[in-house]
Amino acid sequence: MIINFMNLIIVESPTKSRTLSGFLGKDYKVEATYGHIKDLPKSKLGVDTEKNFKPDYVVVEKRNKEIKNIVSQAKKAKKVYLASDPDREGEAIASHVAEIISDHRPPTTIHRIVFHEITKDAVEEALANPRIVNNDLVDAQTARRVLDRLVGYSLSPLLWKKVRRGLSAGRVQSVAVRLIVEREKEIEAFKPVEYWEVVVTLKKHADKLKFDANLIKTKIDNKKQADEVVADLKKADYIVDSVVKRQVKKSAYPPYTTSTMTQAAARIMNWSSRKTMAIAQGLYEQGLITYHRTDSTNIASSALAKARSFIENKYGKSYLPDQPNFFKRKSKSAQEAHEAIRPTDPSNMKPEFKDTSFAADMKKLYGLIWKRFIACQMTPAVYDETRIDVKSTPEVYVLRASGQIMNFDGWKVLYKAVDGSQSAEIQILPEVEKGEKLDFMDLKADQKFTQPPPRYNEASLIKTLEKLGIGRPSTYAPTITTIQTRSYVEKDEGKFTPTPVGVAVNDFLVKNFPKVFDYDFTAGMEESLDKVASGEVKWAGVIKDFWPGFAKKLTQVEEKSKRVKIETEKLGKKCPKCKIGELVVRTGRFGKFISCSRFPDCDYKEKYLEKIHMKCPECKKGEVVIKQTGKRRKFFGCSRYPDCKFASWTNPKQSDKKVDADRA
Repeated sequence: MIINFMNLIIVESPTKSRTLSGFLGKDYKVEATYGHIKDLPKSKLGVDTEKNFKPDYVVVEKRNKEIKNIVSQAKKAKKVYLASDPDREGEAIASHVAEIISDHRPPTTIHRIVFHEITKDAVEEALANPRIVNNDLVDAQTARRVLDRLVGYSLSPLLWKKVRRGLSAGRVQSVAVRLIVEREKEIEAFKPVEYWEVVVTLKKHADKLKFDANLIKTKIDNKKQADEVVADLKKADYIVDSVVKRQVKKSAYPPYTTSTMTQAAARIMNWSSRKTMAIAQGLYEQGLITYHRTDSTNIASSALAKARSFIENKYGKSYLPDQPNFFKRKSKSAQEAHEAIRPTDPSNMKPEFKDTSFAADMKKLYGLIWKRFIACQMTPAVYDETRIDVKSTPEVYVLRASGQIMNFDGWKVLYKAVDGSQSAEIQILPEVEKGEKLDFMDLKADQKFTQPPPRYNEASLIKTLEKLGIGRPSTYAPTITTIQTRSYVEKDEGKFTPTPVGVAVNDFLVKNFPKVFDYDFTAGMEESLDKVASGEVKWAGVIKDFWPGFAKKLTQVEEKSKRVKIETEKLGKKCPKCKIGELVVRTGRFGKFISCSRFPDCDYKEKYLEKIHMKCPECKKGEVVIKQTGKRRKFFGCSRYPDCKFASWTNPKQSDKKVDADRA
């Protein structure tokens, strides 16, 4: 006889399970699925294109143990609560769990609960307001999964035939590669233009305070022009032409979304988006922050009240605005029902971390999130800003000096410089009046050249993808990880560069499938998937609109396109094996290697050592070379390993760089 003795709550993660078990009573038992328990099969397409694109979901083999345990516990439970994450993936997991356990208990006893923070109050409220599985969200996840499977499994064999064996393509990943390739082509085509900057150091008569004024309104294109201007300015008299004073208020930034959080962690701590999301996952599962996959800046009213109370008690009434600050997202795709990323307890400045192995990183990320959230509910920083325009005589040139002094720190009290000074001051200007003469002190003329657009780093790539409407909070990290794992791009000192393979694949896809990998088309497809989630359109219709034209194009490209040649770097040496071919650098699944240009006729291979042209700082004998870990993370080591064990995650050629904490 089966005895009903409990309520069963099913989540994805064992950490989440332990956190819930910590504050739920003995009437509840919490079990974890350890992720998805159903997915499309790996060995075949798994989508029936003849039967309305029906997906063939199968049980994930490595989850059999967890499924057996969940079914066993579900048989004994009075009620079952599906408490997977509050997004499309979580809804799909809930749906699949419901399918499996429905054979063993009445469907009316299976409930879906959703909470955006793992706290006692939030979970109790969710338990008091259960619902059924949201099929629109499940359909949206199904549509994305089916669409990505159709594109990936159709294009990959084509790339094997036309580019190189072992390659694969993805709908969003390939667009990310396109951004990086096109930026690299812009850089290669860029032609620098010369210009000159002139700065004159002045001071008020009988005053020790010096200040710098920049030459404006005069364009200097070459040294001859610069010399003429410098000669004029050195013998000129200087008179104050105008003085403009104003008070400037700088408001705090909105609370973090997934995009802005990963950008900040990349910029400030040099973290990959994958690492940031993993650490954020740990913080969420320990109940310290709200759900970290979000594109909304909404804040719950209860959290606003707690934050305002904390600010007033900690910093005083002058730091608390009369009304809460609210922020509007510009993104059309923002899920306004979700919350921004924030601490679950605003007063908890230094929480205890249950997972001690990652405590240091959790402390760093929690600190960023906590500061950003508290700051967003504080008063603006106030500055006294002064702008002085100066004219020279007899040759008339216009110079401008700008200065800014913080009058009230406001939210920036949270972002003091390390030494306690205010980091926001530009320069202090003297009190001057229109028509007042100034003393010439010094002059500096610098030759400059316009710079090419910068290569993408993780922060700027995510920012661009979000701006274009491509990808969603759950896709940024896996997208960036995938394009590196496939060796389509490399990260060099934090900047992305395309590999020859990445360039070849991108050029082939963009040339032959211009619509599919168009930025606007990809963004439009994301909007269609969002409409599925909101119940506005049916998911199969979205796929049906896409697939026939894509399938027809696949056939045409396979029949008519030529094989693509991957560019290789020549080393100027003959192959030691065949004595005919030339040694070249190629990029494979495991990074760069050296081979014969006659491959596959000649199979000669050797390791490729990527040098930075610096002697090992430890042994002074070997050279510093770039290596890779088993997980393809780059590091710097000595070429004499294992005789010398020097290793560093950072380039020993580079010095530490300071980051503007205010932008955190």
